[in-house]
Amino acid sequence: MLAVVTVLMAALVSGLGAVGVARAASVDTSGWYVLVNRGSGKALDVSGVLAQVHSVGRVKDAGNTVQYSWPGVYFEGRVRGTGVGIVLNDSAADYDVQIDGATVTTLVTPGNTTHWINGLQDREHTVRLVKRNDTPGDISTFGGFVAAPGGAVLSKPAARSRQIEFIGDSLTVGYGNLSTSRTCTWDQLKRNTNSDVSYGALTARQLNADYQINGYSGRGMVRNFNGGDPDVTYRTFYDRALQSVSGDVWQNPGTWRPQVVVVNLGTNDFSTAVNPGEPWKPDSLAAGYRSAYGDFLQKLRAQYGTGTTIVAVGAGQYAGHVQHVVKARNDAGDSGVRYWFLDDSGLDFLGCDWHYSARDDRLIADRLVPFITGLPTGW
Repeated sequence: MLAVVTVLMAALVSGLGAVGVARAASVDTSGWYVLVNRGSGKALDVSGVLAQVHSVGRVKDAGNTVQYSWPGVYFEGRVRGTGVGIVLNDSAADYDVQIDGATVTTLVTPGNTTHWINGLQDREHTVRLVKRNDTPGDISTFGGFVAAPGGAVLSKPAARSRQIEFIGDSLTVGYGNLSTSRTCTWDQLKRNTNSDVSYGALTARQLNADYQINGYSGRGMVRNFNGGDPDVTYRTFYDRALQSVSGDVWQNPGTWRPQVVVVNLGTNDFSTAVNPGEPWKPDSLAAGYRSAYGDFLQKLRAQYGTGTTIVAVGAGQYAGHVQHVVKARNDAGDSGVRYWFLDDSGLDFLGCDWHYSARDDRLIADRLVPFITGLPTGW
């Protein structure tokens, strides 16, 4: 098993200096940041975390902070100076911190702290914070980036023009993908899950696209893994920013208009036999799955409009059902729904509990990218 610990590299690429020892500091939650316009050099007072970072994840704006729970949520910013502080309140999730494109440390359940990366060269740097794992029962809080004394937080990076949304279960999350053993304890699973190297994140980076990883482990379209939690499914949580808050609805700021949405749901519906007492028989499960899938695609179409191509992924036992749903949508006049067969040949499934390994995620991304580039997205 790959042990994931907080590691501060002595020297970094891209002109970074030595990385200093992290320290905790008191958190200023005033919510006001001094941003410096790159062109004029003039400082402007701007309120709120989202004024200083670029993020496309499903976050709930609280002004001084943002809250979130989906995996793969990331924040990108720019700072000038010799250090950057990362303001967090999270005792459940892990994070990678990347400076100028290089991962410099992994924060394991950091708690309520400002984590500092010091010893950088005194110049402009990009900083990226990414949530590695799924913690649907918890709420994560990010309070922004702060500059070391003498430095400044600069205007946020520009958004990418391309956007992709990935909808799915643990295979989309990146569940245990860094593990070298299929047998994992709960702690090993958490430390070895990294949504930032899931097939979705890798696909988006190859295409230079912003992305959302809206994955929820164990959930299905109509039936969860082994028939568990029968009163809810993935569809129960899709609209939420905070998965654990019943009735919560993510407020799209109007900037999230993905040209491509990739749906990969079905493994949990069909991977285990129906148990006695479940409200399903094999035939009714298949029919219920197809009906719910069609309704979900219609929901996505209404939500994003005809300019979004929806890719329905078929694999294993549910491939034929997905094909059936796609054909029905196409026959109804929606040519913007496409079927993609996930070819699992050559995959080793060495992740925890027989999930994709990081190697598998790379192979899948390499197979998915050419398909997406062939879609009529205008890319």
